[in-house]
Amino acid sequence: MRMRARIATLLVVLGLALPALAMNLNEAMGALSGAKARGQLGEMPNGYIGVVSAGDQAEEIARLINQARRAEYQRLARENGIKLGDVEAIAGQKALEKTPRGQYIQLNGKWIRK
Repeated sequence: MRMRARIATLLVVLGLALPALAMNLNEAMGALSGAKARGQLGEMPNGYIGVVSAGDQAEEIARLINQARRAEYQRLARENGIKLGDVEAIAGQKALEKTPRGQYIQLNGKWIRK
C-alpha cells in the first residue's frame, strides 16, 4: 500500500511539473538563433526548420516554430490565392539565402554548413 501511495504521489508531482517544462512559441523563438548557431537546427528548402543534431530542446523548438510558420504560410496562400506548396518553396528559398555563414542549410536532403 505504501508503494502505491508513493507512485501516486510521484505521478501527481510529474503531472504538475510537465506543463512547467513545456516550451511556448515565444521561448522557442528566443532559443532559435542560439540553436542554429550551435548547429542543432537549420533551414530547409521547404520553408521549415529541421533538426541537424538533437539536444537542448531542438526538436521542441523546431516543432513550435514550424507550427507557427505553417499557419502563416497557410494564411498567405489563402489570401493570395496560391498553393501552400508554392508559399513554402518561396519561403524556403528566402530562408536559405538569408542563413548566415557557418549555420546549416539542407540541400538535396543533406545538411551542409553554409
